[in-house]
Amino acid sequence: MDSLKILAKTTARKLTTKSGWLGDRSYNYANLFLPQFPYTLTKQQRKVLRPSPFFSLDSNLPILILLITGLQHALACLAGVITPPMIISQTLNFPSDLQSYMISASLICSGILSIVQMLHIKIPFTNNYIGTGIVTIVGVSFNTIPVFTSMANRMYTNGTCPINADGSRGACPEAYGYFIGTCMLASLLEIGIALLPSKAIKKICPPVVSSTVIITIACQLLQSSGFSNWAGGSSCTDACPSLDAPRPLPYGAIEFVGLGFLAVVTILLVEIFGSPFMKSGSLIIALAVGSIVAGACGYCVNKIRDSPAITFLWVHTFKLKLDPPSILPILAIYLINSVEALGDITAASEASRLSVLGSEFDERIQGGILADGLAGVFAGAMTQAPMSVFAQNNGIIALTRVANRSAGMVCAGYLILFGILGKISGVFNSIPAPVLGGVTSFLFANVLVSGVRILSRISWQRRDRIILATAWMFAFGVLLVPDWSANFFRGVDTSGNEALTGWLETIETVVSTPSILGCLVAMLLNLIMPEDAIEEDAGEDVEQGKSQGDDQITEIPSENTSQSHPEKQ
Repeated sequence: MDSLKILAKTTARKLTTKSGWLGDRSYNYANLFLPQFPYTLTKQQRKVLRPSPFFSLDSNLPILILLITGLQHALACLAGVITPPMIISQTLNFPSDLQSYMISASLICSGILSIVQMLHIKIPFTNNYIGTGIVTIVGVSFNTIPVFTSMANRMYTNGTCPINADGSRGACPEAYGYFIGTCMLASLLEIGIALLPSKAIKKICPPVVSSTVIITIACQLLQSSGFSNWAGGSSCTDACPSLDAPRPLPYGAIEFVGLGFLAVVTILLVEIFGSPFMKSGSLIIALAVGSIVAGACGYCVNKIRDSPAITFLWVHTFKLKLDPPSILPILAIYLINSVEALGDITAASEASRLSVLGSEFDERIQGGILADGLAGVFAGAMTQAPMSVFAQNNGIIALTRVANRSAGMVCAGYLILFGILGKISGVFNSIPAPVLGGVTSFLFANVLVSGVRILSRISWQRRDRIILATAWMFAFGVLLVPDWSANFFRGVDTSGNEALTGWLETIETVVSTPSILGCLVAMLLNLIMPEDAIEEDAGEDVEQGKSQGDDQITEIPSENTSQSHPEKQ
C-alpha cells in the first residue's frame, strides 16, 4: 500500500507541475528540433556544442520528453513495421481493405509484443525471464519474406492459389493461412533455443554465420522487393502497377525510377540538414515527399476511402493450416531470428550503456530470445507473420541519447494508436510502389551494412575466409541464378505420392533460398572446420585484432555514467 501511495503521489506531482511536464533546463529542446547546417560550422564550433543529456534505463523523464522521444522511436521503426505486411499483401494480391487491415494489425501487434519485451517478466518457479527489460521494438521479421515469397510462388503454380483469365494472380488469403499456421508451429524451435545457455548459442552462431545470414537476406530483399518495386512494382506485368491504374506505365519507366530516386534524395537531405528529430523519421519524411509528388502527378491510387476510421485485430481472419514443404525453411528462419535477436539485444544494451557481461546480460539475452519465440505464436494468433526484435531503435538510442524504458512504452503506445486509426493504414497503403521501393531499398541497404559491420568481429584467419567463401558461393550463386535448381528432380515421378512431393518441394525451397542455404552451409562448416594453428609470436596480434574489431562495433559515448560498462571505467 505504501508503494502505491508513493507512486500515486509521484504521478500526481508529475502531471500537475511545470517540472513534471518540461523538466529542468538540462535538456536542449532547440538542439532536438532546429535544422543543422554542418558546412557552416568550424571544427572549433563543433567541439563546443553541448549535447543533450543521456537518459538511462529507469531515469525519471518529464512528460513532454517522454512523448517526444517515444514518437521518435515510433517514427524510426514505422517504415520497418509496415513494409513486410505491405509486401505480403501485395504478393498475394489482397484487396485494398485487406491490405489496410494487414498494416493496422501489424502496428497493433508490434506495440503489444514490444511492451511484453520491455517488461522483462520472471517466470514463476524458474530462473527464466520473458523479455529484455530494455527499449526493444519488435516487428514482422524481414527474414520470413524470402521463404514466404517462395511458398506463394509454389502455391500459385500448383493451383492452391487462383490465376485470373488474363494470367494475373488472384487474391489468395488461403496461402497466408498456410504461412502463419506453419510459422506458429515452427516457433517452438526458437522457444527451445532460448532455454539453452547463451554460450551454446554463440558457439553455434558466431559472426561468420550471422553476417552471412544478414548480408544475403538484405541482398535478396533488394533484388526481389526493393529495386523491383522501385521500377514499378514487384508483381506487375505489362503495365505497372496495373492496367486500370490512373497512369499505367511499362516496368522500369523513367517516371517510376524518378519517384524512387526523389525518395532516396529526400533521405540524404534530411540526414545532412535535418534536426535530430527529423533524422529519426527520415524514412517517413521521404515517403511523404514522394507520395505528395506522385499524387500531384497522378500516380497514386487512393485507398484511404476503403479503410475504416477505427479498426482492431481479428476484423479479418485466416484459416490456419500447415504447409509441410515450408516447415524446414521456416525452422531455419527461426534459427536465424535467434541469432539476430542476440546481436540486436547486445547492440541495444551497449547503446543503453549497460554491461554486456555477467548474469544480468545473460538474463536479457535469454528473456529476449524467449519472447521472440513466443511472439511467433502470439503474432500468428493475431493474424500476423512472425514478429522479431528490430534493430532500427538501436540507432535512435544513440542519436537521441534516450535509453529510457518509459519512452519505449510510449513508443509502443504510439504504434498501437497508429494501428487502431485505420485511415492511417489507408494512407500507407496508397503509397505508390516506386516511392516505397526507393525507401525500402535504402532500408534494406542499411541491413546489408549491419551485416558487413559484424564482419569486423572476426579475425580473418584462413578458417574464417574458407567458411565465408564457401557459404557466399552458394548463397550469391543462387541469388544471381535463381533457376539453378529448376531441374533437380526432373526424372522423379511423384504422382499420387504426397509425402514424396512435399519432401522434394522442401528441398527445392531450401536450395533456392539464398539466406537459408548460406546459413546452413556456414553453420555446418563452422562446426566441422578445425581451428587454425596459431604461432606463438602471432597469438598476441590475433587477439589484438579481435579486440579492435569488438571496439569498432561498440558505440558508447565517452562520458562516464552510473550505468556505463564497469570494465571500461
